[in-house]
Amino acid sequence: MYPVSDAFLRAVQENTRNYCWTGQITTKGGAVYPFVYEDIVKGSGYLTAQCCGSAEIELGTVYAAEMGITLFSQIDRYTLEGAEVRLSYHLRLADGSFEEVPMGIFEVSEANRTAHCLELKAYDYMLRFEKSFNGFETVGNAWAFLDLCCKACNVVLAHTQAEIEAMPNGTELLSIYPENDIETYRDVLYFVGQVLGGFFCINREGKLELRKYGTQPVMEVKSRHRFTSSFSDFITRYTAVSSTNLRTQTAEYYALEPDDGLTMNLAVNPLLQFGLEETRETLCRNILNDLAVVSYVPFDSSTIGNPALDLGDVLTFTGGQADGSQTACITSSNCRIGGKHTLKCVGKNPRLAQAKSKNDKNISGLLNQIEAGKIGIHTFTNASAYTVAETSVRIISIEFAAKEETHVQFFGQVLVDVSAGQVSRSASAKGSIVVPFPAGGGGDTGTGADAGTDTGDGSGGQGADTESVTVDVELPVTWTEDGKAVAYVTYEFNDSEILIHYPVETWGSGKHILSLYYPIDGLVPNITNTFNVHLRMEGGTAAIDTGGCIASISGQGMAAGAAWDGTITVEEYVQPFTLKGGLQAKAFSGEMGFETMELVKKYYSDSIRKAGIGAFGKPVELPQEGEGTG
Repeated sequence: MYPVSDAFLRAVQENTRNYCWTGQITTKGGAVYPFVYEDIVKGSGYLTAQCCGSAEIELGTVYAAEMGITLFSQIDRYTLEGAEVRLSYHLRLADGSFEEVPMGIFEVSEANRTAHCLELKAYDYMLRFEKSFNGFETVGNAWAFLDLCCKACNVVLAHTQAEIEAMPNGTELLSIYPENDIETYRDVLYFVGQVLGGFFCINREGKLELRKYGTQPVMEVKSRHRFTSSFSDFITRYTAVSSTNLRTQTAEYYALEPDDGLTMNLAVNPLLQFGLEETRETLCRNILNDLAVVSYVPFDSSTIGNPALDLGDVLTFTGGQADGSQTACITSSNCRIGGKHTLKCVGKNPRLAQAKSKNDKNISGLLNQIEAGKIGIHTFTNASAYTVAETSVRIISIEFAAKEETHVQFFGQVLVDVSAGQVSRSASAKGSIVVPFPAGGGGDTGTGADAGTDTGDGSGGQGADTESVTVDVELPVTWTEDGKAVAYVTYEFNDSEILIHYPVETWGSGKHILSLYYPIDGLVPNITNTFNVHLRMEGGTAAIDTGGCIASISGQGMAAGAAWDGTITVEEYVQPFTLKGGLQAKAFSGEMGFETMELVKKYYSDSIRKAGIGAFGKPVELPQEGEGTG
């Protein structure tokens, strides 16, 4: 519920109320058109929103809220494409003041003109996420995915990184399975919402907000507040979740004890495909724990209305046929401007749940979609920003597999913001200067009379005559200017550095595009392959924003998804450090690998590069065997 005062909650439940609606239209050109309650055609305005379908509780939903209104206005409808509409509800309190409740921000999608009226239909910012995602293969936690979607679609996220990571599954590393149903950023939000155990909506401030189903009622709806109401004779409860595993082509089932409720089918979530079986179970059980709080009585009621109510709010109903000891959740809301407020909660009957949904392992339609001659593509974009300096940074990593021996091609493009280091320059400035010099001033007559002669014209005698002397000069000049930064690219295929091709670029400060290409021949079928791209800079640094790297590997006969081969890789980087006494190290890295299946390897290696030791006044010789140090 939108935070309102206690005086508002008392006034909104009175038998009579004094209220009004106001709004404002802002065009893309910056024109502002405010309107008041009298400008709204009676019975024409409505606000609808929902977080579930028409039959059952859902997770991860990304429904857009809709607004419709008809105004007595002469605004040119052709200027309203994409215009912003803000609505507010004002309720008079007992002390005579009015309290305002914002009702949301909407963007006009249709504007129709009649003789005297303007009809508007608008939706909230959720439609901005209807932007092609291009099927990029991305790795990151839930916050990284949400931040990527919001930045790409120009919507502000209502949560901080700490809030998202504090949620169950908030810190888990997620990866998009290559063969998926993702087409838009809205689809990405849907699957992330499932993992986090909630649903998304656009709040009243126009920000993307994740909400979860709760148990704490925010309001009691009495019989005198309802015009009509209908309540189910069952309680919707969930005690299990089912998730389809594409790799094993089975439905994995996780349940509570006792398992006597409904099963939430998560279907094929591409974010739940990678990882160990234990990891998948942890993710699904965290989702189940969020879902287990659902214990709602489905209802459909027409009430006097409370515009402060939001989707996901838990209510209690008393009086009449309602059972005051049970709770219900708002999954659908239809608020008429100046009219009734219809609320709804959907849900299925656990007693009618089909038993076969519990352990049905014969999943139809789970095919690998590998056909001879079919072009397959694996794509990647970075979900985290990179800062590249003298130490190599892995900026692209793609896993792929082929059903048959074939050849593929790697393409990549990186948007780089380069800051080149400052360099000192020196040169010599050569030229000639003219120096006036007294003429004849070097002679001496040997008589004292001439030395004191005054001509009377003020010129001082012989010293008034001069001649020009040309002198060649050369002066050193130094200055500081922007230098050149050199980018070194290293390709790595299956953890082996490719030694025959090292792309190099030289840049000045500014934004640049790094284009990459490499063909890969003779792929071994049915084996997971990894292609990595590393970048390092000399003479400057480079910044790569989130989404700045896009890459793909494509070819015939590629598998729909690269099966995990049991490889675990851990990398650790330590920034440059200095020890007192002269020990300096520019970079320290550690790498640990562990592989299973066909080949079993266990190794651990550390390396220190570019290390120097100083502060010794003279060479130090170690004593030979058998000698003492004295």
